[in-house]
Amino acid sequence: MTPGGRPAEAPDAEGQVIAGVDGCRAGWVAVIGRVGKLGPGALPSLPESLQARVFPRFDFLLYALPEDAVIAVDMPIGLPERIEGPGRAAEKATRPLLGERQSSVFSIPARPAVEAGAGPFRSELHRREAYRAACAIAERLSHPPRRISIQGFGLFPKIIEIDRLLLADPRRATRVIEGHPELAFRLLNGGTPVSSPKKIQGRVDATGMEDRRRLLLEAGLGRDFLYAPAPAGAAQDDFLDACAMLCVAARHAAGIAVAHPSPPDRDARGLPIAIWA
Repeated sequence: MTPGGRPAEAPDAEGQVIAGVDGCRAGWVAVIGRVGKLGPGALPSLPESLQARVFPRFDFLLYALPEDAVIAVDMPIGLPERIEGPGRAAEKATRPLLGERQSSVFSIPARPAVEAGAGPFRSELHRREAYRAACAIAERLSHPPRRISIQGFGLFPKIIEIDRLLLADPRRATRVIEGHPELAFRLLNGGTPVSSPKKIQGRVDATGMEDRRRLLLEAGLGRDFLYAPAPAGAAQDDFLDACAMLCVAARHAAGIAVAHPSPPDRDARGLPIAIWA
């Protein structure tokens, strides 16, 4: 890693396996391909021979790919023991860049609160009890005191799923990186946040989806691939977010991705805290 938060330059990343990943109702949806030659724009060239797959567990995804594959995932990585202000350093560095889309960046609480909501839950009552316990911990370990949104709480099992895999083998943290779809789309849009929302009141917005497909087309993803149905177990917006994460993985493999913040923060376990684009 260079002092500026960029990954060390890869001598030849061409042909390296990359994957963009997003959580979905069946587990994880991954878009998998290989890095092409670095072009003059913001991205290395992307092959049209991409594949989209759903994995029920993140470790299944890890074991299905080569050990040097670069994986960009839309899920928080790195959990501070205490939160000062509106979230981790990664969220605070990213929100100001996203304009009207900044609400898509959830504030993640301290590690003990996330661990308290990791599940599995025996029942709906157990889940509600875990939510109350996690909120109490989050308030105690944040300044100013902050509770947890229901949406954020729903991410905790997946956050801890990745967290445990990275802590079990810290070498994975050099190639499994955190991204955020709207930050990736901002990059593809010339540094301007996408004006149209992806969802309105919980429903997918056709205009927002089409705007994002257009950016992915311009980045080099194939039309047939982008307009195909999402894999079983994943929604269409999950699939497009995974495509955006593929672009982040391509930039990281080519040595041109940028960390937010730069250089990345670190949690007490040594995991990096940064959103890459």
